[in-house]
Amino acid sequence: QAQLEESGGGLVQAGGSLRLSCAARGSIFTINAMGWYRQAPGKQRELVAVVSSGGSTNYADSVKGRFTISRDNAENTVYLQMNSLSKEDTAVYYCYAKSVTTPVRNYPERWGQGTLVTVSS
Repeated sequence: QAQLEESGGGLVQAGGSLRLSCAARGSIFTINAMGWYRQAPGKQRELVAVVSSGGSTNYADSVKGRFTISRDNAENTVYLQMNSLSKEDTAVYYCYAKSVTTPVRNYPERWGQGTLVTVSS
């Protein structure tokens, strides 16, 4: 119930672009915020970008102007368009959903399994 399925990761050269997608599967009533976190090797997981159900967005300073988060509420899907990628963006990217309500139960948060983004020089 309310599983998050990510796609779109892979290998890209520096300066290139990738688009990540994350769909919340199952019978879902509402999702508050959706977003993306990332964790690079040897580092803590950090927020990349988040979008509220109303469309308000917030970005990490390191990705402002390069990444764009968007959301399709009807499809319970969130996207992350990543442009001008650098080696510093190499990480496992995790999809996140906050306050998910379903017919069975409510979840304070849900996480995807992660998708690897590797930027080569």
